[in-house]
Amino acid sequence: MSNIRKRGENTYFFTVSLGQGLSGKYPRKYKTYKVTEKMTPKQLEKHLELEYAKFEQLVKSENYIDPEKMSFTEFVKQWTENFAENSLSETTIANHLNRLQNHILPTLGQKRIDKIKGLDIINLLNNLKRKDNSDDPLAISTKIDVYRTLKSVFKYAFKWEIIASDPMEKVDKPIEKNKTKKAANVYDEEEVNALLLTVQRQLPHWRIFVTLCLTAGLRRSEALGLEWSSVDFKKMEIDINTAIVKGRKGAVIKSTKNESSHRLISIPKFVAQELKEYKLHWKKERFRMGDKWTEEEREWLFCNENGKHFYPTTPTLWWGRFTKRANVRHIRLHDLRHTSATLLIAQNIHAKIISERLGHSRINTTMDIYGHALRSADRGAADSMDNLFSKRL
Repeated sequence: MSNIRKRGENTYFFTVSLGQGLSGKYPRKYKTYKVTEKMTPKQLEKHLELEYAKFEQLVKSENYIDPEKMSFTEFVKQWTENFAENSLSETTIANHLNRLQNHILPTLGQKRIDKIKGLDIINLLNNLKRKDNSDDPLAISTKIDVYRTLKSVFKYAFKWEIIASDPMEKVDKPIEKNKTKKAANVYDEEEVNALLLTVQRQLPHWRIFVTLCLTAGLRRSEALGLEWSSVDFKKMEIDINTAIVKGRKGAVIKSTKNESSHRLISIPKFVAQELKEYKLHWKKERFRMGDKWTEEEREWLFCNENGKHFYPTTPTLWWGRFTKRANVRHIRLHDLRHTSATLLIAQNIHAKIISERLGHSRINTTMDIYGHALRSADRGAADSMDNLFSKRL
């Protein structure tokens, strides 16, 4: 076929004619296509005809954007529709789009994607600013997240042959100079006992929410995803299989992050008893609301008066107000999960068990996050050995 010409080894040149234009000229669109698989001559011929037909259909559709004129913003739309929405979780997509909107598009959005160089991206990363107008430096974690978003976008621009080379190959991942690993910001045992006493004066659902975060090490999304069918009172276990997260268009109900996140967690006797009492309260509230209880399919532990689950950010907003009002030292709601882990470490519970309770896919994740606490426990173990053997000397 004259519209498919071989250019080099495994490389072919497609030409699509758009017919005679108003100027009397015959505009054409071109594409270089590389074959990456081994094929027989007959298979190759059919494969090229199919790929050419796809290109021709795209060129003649209203959605076609000439790669030579495609801006970074226009490609991001292609990346979102053809990769992100088909391969990533709703939360991950929302995070990527947030970084693009706040940090990347204002600088690179109008540039032609094939004209963006590694130095443009290095300058972008070096000049990133906080969006709250604070003079504090931008967290290195935010810079790394922006880097990862750019890495993904340009990876697919290169893979889909929109650009001839990937500028991210010229860009190093941001690193923090003189980095010192901070210990997790957690409550000690005395503060936990004080918190559990203080939270008794709160509404029942918040009392149980905090108790589960502390004793089971749940993520906020996992606690919100709990249903009564997930609670086994006889075995004193809860089944973590659902999470409620914030997506682009509101709350999203999804299965837990991965195989390790879906887990059974044993709960203490006092927690099982509090859950039984809370279930009785929950049933009374459901009966009291009558027809105003509109949730018919799910029995969420933590819900609004109509039975619908809480919005993903509701617990965090409540926690901020609660700690201020109750004069409790403020740590992030997520740090209750870290507190749970450090309390277990202090009780000499094996890191593998802690890792499984937290739903980490690898024990290395647990060791990395709680290394400081584990080293303290190791020091305690050494002191115990010292006490044991000193008696023999």
